[in-house]
Amino acid sequence: MTRNEKRNSRSRTRIGVIIVLGLLVVLIGGYAVRSTYYAQRFLPNTVVNGVKINNLTVSEANRKITRELTDSPFLIKIDNENWKEINRKDLGWQNDYLPGLKELQKKQNPFSWGMQLVSAADTKDVDGNTLDENKLNAVGEAVRAELTQTNTTRTATENAKVARTDDGFEITPEKQGNTIDVDAAVTAFKEAAQNGKHTIDFDDYLAKPTITKDDADLKKTMDKMNAVAKIKANYSINGENFQIPSADINSWLVDENGTMTLDKEKVTAYVTSLGEKYNTSSKPTEFNSTRRGKVSVPAGTYSWTIDTSAEVEALTKQILEGKDFTRSPVVTGATTADEPLIDKTYIEVDLQNQHMWYYKDGKVALETDIVSGKPSSPTPPGVNYVWSKETNKTLKGKNDDGSDYASPVKYWMPIDWTGVGLHDSDWQPEYGGELWKTRGSHGCVNTPPAVMAQLFDMVEVGTPVLVF
Repeated sequence: MTRNEKRNSRSRTRIGVIIVLGLLVVLIGGYAVRSTYYAQRFLPNTVVNGVKINNLTVSEANRKITRELTDSPFLIKIDNENWKEINRKDLGWQNDYLPGLKELQKKQNPFSWGMQLVSAADTKDVDGNTLDENKLNAVGEAVRAELTQTNTTRTATENAKVARTDDGFEITPEKQGNTIDVDAAVTAFKEAAQNGKHTIDFDDYLAKPTITKDDADLKKTMDKMNAVAKIKANYSINGENFQIPSADINSWLVDENGTMTLDKEKVTAYVTSLGEKYNTSSKPTEFNSTRRGKVSVPAGTYSWTIDTSAEVEALTKQILEGKDFTRSPVVTGATTADEPLIDKTYIEVDLQNQHMWYYKDGKVALETDIVSGKPSSPTPPGVNYVWSKETNKTLKGKNDDGSDYASPVKYWMPIDWTGVGLHDSDWQPEYGGELWKTRGSHGCVNTPPAVMAQLFDMVEVGTPVLVF
C-alpha cells in the first residue's frame, strides 16, 4: 500500500469513529430527553388496578382509572359466563387515586423506560377506593340470596359418610359437586369490590367436601355403628319384657356429618307406638277378679303415660352407649311402668256383687259387703288409688233435690279427683245386695264402720283401688 493509500485509510477510519460517536451522542441524548419525559409520566406497560396508564401523567392516570372503574360494572362469573353485573354506584363507590399514584410515580426509575418498553406489563394495585359499608352489605346479602337459589339447580357436594348396606355399615366416598360455597364467595366478593377489582369468578369457591373416605374419625364412626347395630335393647313395661327388633335399631342408625346418631323421627314413631299399646292412662286394665273372672277396668287415677320426648332422648342416649340394656320408659302419672300396674297388693270393689276385698301380697287380708252409689249418682268404675288418708272428715255436697248435705265420717280415703272415696257410714243399717238402688251413696263406697277402721289401719297411701 502506498503512502497516499495509508493516509486515506486512516482518514476514513477517523470519519467512521466520529459518525459512530455522533450517533451515540444523539441516541444518548434522545434517551435522556425521553427519560426526562418519563420523569413526569408513567413508564410504558404500566397497569394500575387493571387499567393501562403508560405515558400518562398522574392527573391523567387518575382520571382514566376513575372513569373506567366507575363506568365498568363489577362482574361475577360462574361457569365462565357473566352471572351477575353490579353497578358500582350501588355499592356507594367513591375513589381518589392521586395519593397512591403520586407515590407510585415517585418510585419509578424514568431511565428504565427502555427496558420497560420490551418487558411484560408492570401490574400494580393502588388504594383509593371507598365503598358505603351499608350498601356493600346490602348488595352482598342480595348476592347471597341469588347464589343460594342458584345452588338449588346445581349438584351438591357430598361428604364421605357411613351408609347402610346388606353387610352392615360401610363408608361411601365423598362426591365433588358444583355448588358454590356461599359464605366464602360472598366474603370474596366484598373484598374484591373493596379492592377495586373488576371481576370475580365464583367457580374458584366451589364447596369442597369436608369429610373424605380416609377420615380416621369417620372410620371410627363406622365401627361404632356396626357395634351398636348388634346390641340387645330390651324393654320392661307393665310386667311385659321384650326386645327392640335389631332391624329397627339398624334402621335408626345414621351418620350425621361423621357422627353416629339416631333418626329422631323414627325413634319417636317407635316410642309413640309403645304409648299407643301400653299407656295405662288411655287403655283399660285386664284384671282377674275374685268372683267374676277376667274383667276390663277403665283407666282412672292410678295410671301412667309414656313421656314421648323424654323417652326418645333417654332411649337414644342408651342405645348410642353401645351396650346391652333393659329399661322401662320415662312416664308421667301416679306410678312407674317398670312393674305390673296391678301386682299383689290392691283393693277390689265389685259393684255388681256389692263387695270389697283388700289383697295384701296376693292374699285376702280383709273383705266386706258395701253400698255403692245410687242409680242417679253411681260409683264410677276405674283403676284408681288411695291418694290420701284422713280422719274425722265432713263430706259435703248436693242432694238430688239440690239441697246441701254434710256427712261426718271417721275414716276417709279418696280415690279419684271427683270426690269419690272409701269411708265408714254409720247411717247404713245393712250392706250388700240391692241396697245401693234404694239407699245408695252420692258415689262413694259406704263401708261398715268397724271394717273401715281396720281397712284404714291396713292400707297405705298409693294402694291401687279397682272399681268395676
